[in-house]
Amino acid sequence: MQFMIKALDGEDMLEKRMQVRPRHLEGMAKLGRQVICAGGLLDDEGRMKGSLLVVDLPDRAAVDKYLAEEPYVTEGVWVKTEVEVMNVVLVNGEKVR
Repeated sequence: MQFMIKALDGEDMLEKRMQVRPRHLEGMAKLGRQVICAGGLLDDEGRMKGSLLVVDLPDRAAVDKYLAEEPYVTEGVWVKTEVEVMNVVLVNGEKVR
């Protein structure tokens, strides 16, 4: 199943985000090809305000397990997350389903 995870940073979290980022990226690397895409969300001035991930995981329980161990969550960088089931159809313009 594919899931969209939208995560918003708390106030003034850029410095902490940058400190935690190496561990965040290590966790993403462990997911490997299960990460369909991921990136930072920016405000109107181009400042980091959160993240968006699209992942392919077995079920919602697997998403919840990932989030429970995600350094941005455990270190308090992400203060709000939304998870939606989605059906990925195109990746880089190529039909996948």
